[in-house]
Amino acid sequence: MKEQDPPQEPSSELVSQRDLPYPSSRLAARIELVNMAHEIERADQTLGIVVSGKLEVIRDQMRALQEQARRLLEEATLAARLHRARCNFRKIPGKIYHLYRREDGELYFSMLSPDDWGGKPPHGFEGSYRLENDMSMSPAGSSHEMTDGKAFIAALLSSGS
Repeated sequence: MKEQDPPQEPSSELVSQRDLPYPSSRLAARIELVNMAHEIERADQTLGIVVSGKLEVIRDQMRALQEQARRLLEEATLAARLHRARCNFRKIPGKIYHLYRREDGELYFSMLSPDDWGGKPPHGFEGSYRLENDMSMSPAGSSHEMTDGKAFIAALLSSGS
């Protein structure tokens, strides 16, 4: 049987940096446990601030999405109401139609505006709407209203030169 060598003390080269109370050399300031605790506390505070900021951004995005969903539902309700209105002609995208309400509450579209009736339409005027290409209805005069496509392109080309 072979005798085992007695355990030897580790040489200074084998001692890892973690075991030393100094950052990188013996000349640097000694790392105290209290200093490490302060560093951890500062890191936790910074992390808390960053996470709070990101959560606020997400909260604001959620509010914006809720508002967007509310507007979309309002638009869908209006669109459903308008598409259920009686119409005795074929609607063409890009044209403006005028909505009236009969005494019994029935809604109907007409091609005649209140002005065409001499300011005295036969029924209550509810508003004028433009039929868009996607079959949605935009209030006439709104920001959704587009000009004639060719005229719009010509204006863009002339302003660019």
